[in-house]
Amino acid sequence: MNTVHYEVEGLINNKVKTQVKNVLDDIDGVNKVNVDLQRGTVEVKYNDKANEKQIRQGIEHVGCRII
Repeated sequence: MNTVHYEVEGLINNKVKTQVKNVLDDIDGVNKVNVDLQRGTVEVKYNDKANEKQIRQGIEHVGCRII
């Protein structure tokens, strides 16, 4: 199991939090997503079916920026 942790700009409300969580949950191989609005962080646990590039693209797809 792999884990990545990002500081993310643009996590401004629960709507964006839900969008990020949903897009990451849809990636095959992602097992757990934790979005922390207060800290502006996203932590993702995933297996070998997923990769970090897919995760980054998912976060950026909803309009957030990884710092």
